[in-house]
Amino acid sequence: MPSVAARIFAVLLLAYFLSYFFRAVNAVISPDLRQDLGLSSAQLGLMTSLFYLTFALAQLPLGALLDRFGPRFVHPALMLLGAGGALLFASAQDFLTLSVGRALLGIGFAAALMGALKAFSLWFPASRYASVSSLYVALGASGAIAASSPLAWLKEQIGWRGVFEGGAVVIVLVALVVALGVRNAPKGMALPKSTQAGHAGVIWGHPNFWRMGWLNFMVGGGFLAWQTLWGGDFLFKVRGMASLEVGSLLFTFSLAAAFGFLLCGPLADRLGLPRVLLAAGAAFTLGPLLLALWPQMPLALLYGVYLLMGFTGAFNILSLAQARLSFPTELTGRAVTAINFMGFMGVFLLQWGMGIVLGLSNYSTALLVWAALIILAILGYWPLTQRHRPASHL
Repeated sequence: MPSVAARIFAVLLLAYFLSYFFRAVNAVISPDLRQDLGLSSAQLGLMTSLFYLTFALAQLPLGALLDRFGPRFVHPALMLLGAGGALLFASAQDFLTLSVGRALLGIGFAAALMGALKAFSLWFPASRYASVSSLYVALGASGAIAASSPLAWLKEQIGWRGVFEGGAVVIVLVALVVALGVRNAPKGMALPKSTQAGHAGVIWGHPNFWRMGWLNFMVGGGFLAWQTLWGGDFLFKVRGMASLEVGSLLFTFSLAAAFGFLLCGPLADRLGLPRVLLAAGAAFTLGPLLLALWPQMPLALLYGVYLLMGFTGAFNILSLAQARLSFPTELTGRAVTAINFMGFMGVFLLQWGMGIVLGLSNYSTALLVWAALIILAILGYWPLTQRHRPASHL
């Protein structure tokens, strides 16, 4: 990896670590939010999902901004909004203030992955794009690991409000590092300018966009919805676990996800991206099915289920590589943000929707509905695995 490219990779990685930490934090602090602010399951799900709603909506203009201006200043400018959101969240005394803070955090980290993928498309060859992207996400996913057992310990020391107050300061510092340490493109290379008309139509009208998008909606969105809220809440409510026990299982999930992110790129390069993505989605579906049908399974098996869901759910990152390889370089930003929009709208709707179902029924019902939706998405994606051609010609 060239030295400048390595520096850019490392600097952007700091921001992505924070993005993963703040999206996952509610899974550990949910009992505190219920107790201190009297939140119901539906309120908890809606408030937590607002990170993903604003994150997803920000993808729509973000793609064009990244294609035109690059990530160097777009990314840190958004992060400052996230810092404000963290402070607001820390001071919240009611559901509305908490929700606005959470929503601003979503906007603040909207470019943490997309900005990096745009930069990587110019700093690394297309043949290494999937591997570099998966390495980036694997390392960045350590933010979710930090938001498991370490967060449970830190919360006991300084409280959940203290976590967000300190986090706001860290966000500002990392935003400054990104602005100073990132270059949009190698020296002498300008950002590619699109010569195509109807950019949105090229991507959203692509014959296979919806096959990729719906799989990312159900698997990628569900993976994050479980990791960042309901996977912890399930353990608190159904299994009656304490914070440190929940943190341990979430640590297992997130550690497995880090390995999944790390390995999915090389596996896709060797075995074919569509087939690997489909197989991972099918394996992931076993998780909600087992939890729905056997919620009181032995602890060792429960760890195995969380490990399986973390590892296979991480493979959803391949949908972004598939989108990048399916469209011209000058449309990279728009292509990956369009797929990312689908994934994060999935987190928003699945996270909120599960809260609504839980208010009406129980976890077994919610998990069975989710599993059925994943199976439908897998069936829709299946035709892409039958094409014996490179991903760039999908």
